[in-house]
Amino acid sequence: MISRMEEAMKERLSRMAKDLSVMRTGRANPVMLEGIKVEAYGTLVPLKQVAAVSVPEARTLEIRPWDPTTLIDIEKALQKADVGAMPQSDGKMLRINLPMMTEDRRKDLVKVLKKLGEEFRVGVRNDRQDALNKVKKSFQAKEITEDDLRGLESRIQKMTDSFTGQIDGQVCAKEKEVLTI
Repeated sequence: MISRMEEAMKERLSRMAKDLSVMRTGRANPVMLEGIKVEAYGTLVPLKQVAAVSVPEARTLEIRPWDPTTLIDIEKALQKADVGAMPQSDGKMLRINLPMMTEDRRKDLVKVLKKLGEEFRVGVRNDRQDALNKVKKSFQAKEITEDDLRGLESRIQKMTDSFTGQIDGQVCAKEKEVLTI
């Protein structure tokens, strides 16, 4: 019971980390372009399969195609994806210069971060409630003793506190990153 709950919470935490990593914070990050598909060679392929993405400066992304003939296709895909700035081509590679985020945009993003953190905390609490219900059913079915019940409830609560603390830590770190100019 507890191992299933722990797995669900770990999965939730990794999903949150992924969600946070794609949030634009004013700094360039190759992960921002991860979901972009490029129509190349007659099919849709992920950007990372047709180009190398690097961060030469804090607010600049460089996209270097493996095959120069795909440059125009990559540029079209980036324009459609609306990454916050238009790509600029020099014929060999693309550059995306991300604009500075305004103070209002930063504050809005912090609100979104806090809301996201709360959604994941609620999910962890729901996982806890499911585990507690299973433990109580086991107790009512006389599969475990009352001492086992209390011990399991305590372990479940400690695990929940640990995961909500990790969520808070991730949200706080991302909030700090967003507010840093």
